[in-house]
Amino acid sequence: MFGSSNDRGNSSPINEGGEYDVKIEDTGRDGDGIARIEGFVVFVSGAKEGEEVRIRINSVRRNFAFAEVID
Repeated sequence: MFGSSNDRGNSSPINEGGEYDVKIEDTGRDGDGIARIEGFVVFVSGAKEGEEVRIRINSVRRNFAFAEVID
């Protein structure tokens, strides 16, 4: 463990501030793209289904995360 001050005991495979290449697999009810990283759901603001994008994780919750496209 790297001692992040934001560590809340989450067992997610991603880290806040991390950058990842993902494929948007679905669209959420608010229009955000949905990607999965090792099965962990990530809502990507402004992304559309079918796009392959590079994202930055803004916030990690217990069961999902929020990210933005940084392309």
